Amino acid sequence: MNLTDTLNDSNISYVLNEPMSAHTTFKIGGAADILITVGNLSELQTVISACKDCGKPYMILGNGSNLLVSDKGIEGAVIALDGDFKEISVESETVTAGAGAKLSRLCTVAMEHSLSGLEFAYGIPGTVGGAMYMNAGAYGGEMKDVALSVTALSPDGSVREVPAAEMALGYRTSVFKTNGDIILFAKYNLHTGDKSAIKAQMEDIMGRRKSKQPLEYPSAGSVFKRPEGAFAGTLIEQCGLKGKTVGGAQVSEKHAGFIINVGGATCDDVMELVKVVQDTVKAETGYVLEREIIRTGR
Repeated sequence: MNLTDTLNDSNISYVLNEPMSAHTTFKIGGAADILITVGNLSELQTVISACKDCGKPYMILGNGSNLLVSDKGIEGAVIALDGDFKEISVESETVTAGAGAKLSRLCTVAMEHSLSGLEFAYGIPGTVGGAMYMNAGAYGGEMKDVALSVTALSPDGSVREVPAAEMALGYRTSVFKTNGDIILFAKYNLHTGDKSAIKAQMEDIMGRRKSKQPLEYPSAGSVFKRPEGAFAGTLIEQCGLKGKTVGGAQVSEKHAGFIINVGGATCDDVMELVKVVQDTVKAETGYVLEREIIRTGR
């Protein structure tokens, strides 16, 4: 049986040849062969099993906020998490969130329950799953500071709970980058605080983001990891690269750590500009800039 037959039989929704530019914050990317939306664990297991049976590669899509998709699109299936995977529940000082829930909503729910610890993440444009996968961080905090555990679907089809100590959470990395597990839910350990103080801190962080980052343009956030002993944006600015453009891709004049899509940028434009920045910074400062954004697709 082919993949679409299984999806039709199981009443799982999908779209063929879906442009990924509509599903990434960069607004870049060719079509995925098939975009499948699952609402619960059983549907996800059905889809993965069907993909394996017919030899189709598959990947999980979060908010597409750290993703640069090839202009030639993505081979195989892209799986979006909906339904159960967007639920957020609170029990005392523990918050459980589905991998498909937006990080900003998680922060808001915590604040509404007077729970502190996630303020730093307010405004990070990803999902819970993506944030755990990357150990997302900002303004002095990162997910590993508050993570309790993750419920994951293993490559062998079993579901297991992974405690924070076993996640190898480091700077923009985790064990999930290499072990093939799919993050389903994450649990966070927060602490009770003053609701108005939490709200004020979140608003302050969002204000700082808006004043310093080019949020008015499509981008994938910080392009490069922070090199040891320096800041990528500062190094890029020192090299006079603010405003440097390749096609529709430009090093932001507001924050040199961002590459923005000023109109019609392609994946190739961005990759070429990334290389120009890396080569220039290495030649002029000796620092090697490592890409943080994930390039995917053909």
